[in-house]
Amino acid sequence: MTDKVRTGGCQCGAVRFRISGALGRPSICHCRMCQKQFGGFFSALVTAPEEGMEWTRGEPSYFQSSVNIARGFCSSCGTPMTYRHPGGLELAIGTFDDRSDLAPQIQVNYDARLPWVETIFEAPVHKDPDFYARQEAIISFQHPDHDTEIWPAKGVKI
Repeated sequence: MTDKVRTGGCQCGAVRFRISGALGRPSICHCRMCQKQFGGFFSALVTAPEEGMEWTRGEPSYFQSSVNIARGFCSSCGTPMTYRHPGGLELAIGTFDDRSDLAPQIQVNYDARLPWVETIFEAPVHKDPDFYARQEAIISFQHPDHDTEIWPAKGVKI
């Protein structure tokens, strides 16, 4: 991965990071702990450099999921953010502002995958134009995909 400066954070903006230095190999993990942490079929993670990683707004809270593993999340909005292990820190790919070049290059714990995960993209595509028009009318309180000088500590509220 390149040495460009990267930024990212949680959904509400209470936790933000900046990375300078090369990232490690992007991967997806099928283990049950990752499924539960992300509430999904697998996790998508990339290794942070040992130096050059800084939290620029807040920091994740951690849940010790096993003897050697701690999983970081935003305590305000719940966004899963990190996977900390004795070998280093991995960040959830979805938390990066620009994710376009972070396609996973390897699958980890492949034998634990859900049996149907390989065929999910063969499902029909929902194409109701009214549905998408309604989606465009949603007013989002999600933090934008770039750094901001000021952002409410716990996100925007009504």
